[in-house]
Amino acid sequence: MAMVNAFDPAARNGLSPEDRALVQRREKLLGPAYRLFYQKPVHIVRGEGVWLYDPAGEAYLDVYNNVASVGHCHPKVVEALSRQAATLNTHTRYLHETILDYAERLLARVPEALSHVMFTCTGSEANDLALRITRAFTGRTGLIVTELAYHGLTCAVSELSPSLGDYVKRSDHVRLIPAPDAYRRKGDIGQQMAADVRAAIADMRSHGIEPAALLVDTIFSSDGVFAEPAGFLREAVEAIRSEGGLFIADEVQPGFGRIGPDFWGFARHGLVPDMVTVGKPMGNGHPMAGVFMKPHLVEEFGRKARYFNTFGGNPVSCAVGLAVLDIIEGENLPQQAKEVGDYMRAGLSDLAKRFPAIGDVRGAGLFTGLELVAGDDARTPAAELTTRIVNGLRDRRVLISATGPGANILKIRPPLVFGREHADIFLDRMESVLKDVS
Repeated sequence: MAMVNAFDPAARNGLSPEDRALVQRREKLLGPAYRLFYQKPVHIVRGEGVWLYDPAGEAYLDVYNNVASVGHCHPKVVEALSRQAATLNTHTRYLHETILDYAERLLARVPEALSHVMFTCTGSEANDLALRITRAFTGRTGLIVTELAYHGLTCAVSELSPSLGDYVKRSDHVRLIPAPDAYRRKGDIGQQMAADVRAAIADMRSHGIEPAALLVDTIFSSDGVFAEPAGFLREAVEAIRSEGGLFIADEVQPGFGRIGPDFWGFARHGLVPDMVTVGKPMGNGHPMAGVFMKPHLVEEFGRKARYFNTFGGNPVSCAVGLAVLDIIEGENLPQQAKEVGDYMRAGLSDLAKRFPAIGDVRGAGLFTGLELVAGDDARTPAAELTTRIVNGLRDRRVLISATGPGANILKIRPPLVFGREHADIFLDRMESVLKDVS
C-alpha cells in the first residue's frame, strides 16, 4: 500500500517558524511513529459543528471526521460531560443508573438477539474483546479479514489490520480475502466474497487451523468504501456460519446513522451479526466503545474469565453517549445523512462527467468513496493526483484524506450535521481543485 496523506518531516523548512517549531517539539517529545496529515500540516485550535479553526481564525470545512459525529464541541455533549464530571465519575464495580440507562438505549437500537453490551474505551479494545470471546466460545483461532482492513492497534487486533503495513506482523491464523470491489471485480460480488471466504477456510484447514470468525468493517472503509449492492455480504456470512464460525460486524466507522436510516452497516445487508463492535462516533470525541453480542456467546467466558475495564462504561462516558443518541435521534441525523449524502454523490457524479480522473463515486449516507484513476482502460490508480487533490483542498481550507490499496480513493466522511450548504462548499472547491490539477 502506498503512503496516504502524510507529512514529510524533511519538508519542514517550508513551514512557518511557528509550525516548524511545533513539528520539532513533536519529534523530540513524541518520537517518530506519529504521522501528520498534509504536505503542509494544519494547526487547529478550535472546533465548532463542521468547522475547525486555525490560530488566525481561518475556518476549515471538515469533510473527514467521523469521530465528532454530531459536530465538533456540540453544546449538548459538552453540557452532559461537564454536568456528570462535576457529580461523579467512577468504575463499573459500583451500582449506578447511568450505565444501565445507556445500555437500554443502545440495545433498543440493535436486533433483539444482541441483548448484551460490554463497554470499552476504544474500538481497538472492543475488537480485542470480541476476539477473546470468539476464541473462548468456539475453541478456534482462525480469523478472516479483508486485504486492507483496519480493526485496531492492540497487539492482537493489529495482526488483523493489514492496512497498518507489511511491517506489522500478521498472525499465521489470519487469512486475507479481497475487498468486495464492484468497480474492479466483474460478476456477482456477493458470490465472489462467499467463494473467497470458503477458499480462506479451506486454506486454514490445510494448515490445521479451524475458522473462528469473519470480521469485517461493514462499509469496508480502509479497503476503499464499498456499499453496493445492499445485501451482498449475506452469502459470505452464510459461508462462515456453515463452517461453525461467527460473524463480527465492525461498526466503528459505519455505525450510529453514518450510512443512513438503517443506522448500522450490517442492517443494510439484512444481517444479524453474532457480535457488533462500536467506537469513535458514539462519544463524539470522548473515548468510548463497546461490543454487542448474543448472550450465549459470553456465558462461559463470563463464568471463567473476569472482565474489567477501569474507564469503559464510566458515568461520564455514559452521560456523553446518552447525549449523542439524543442528538442523533432528536435531529433525525440518519435521514439527513442519507439525503445530504445522496445530494453530494450526485454532485460528484456530475463532476465525473467533466473530469475523467474521477473513475467511480460510491457509498451510502454520509460515507462516500471517490476513486481517482489515470483515465486508461486499466483504471490505473492515480495516487500522485490524489495527493495533489487532497493538498489542493487543504489549501482551499477543506480537510479530507485518502484510502485504498492504491492510495487513490478520497474518503469523504464528514460529521453527521453536515448539510447541503456544506456539500455545496465542498463541491465548489472540489471543482476548483480538479480544474487546477487537470
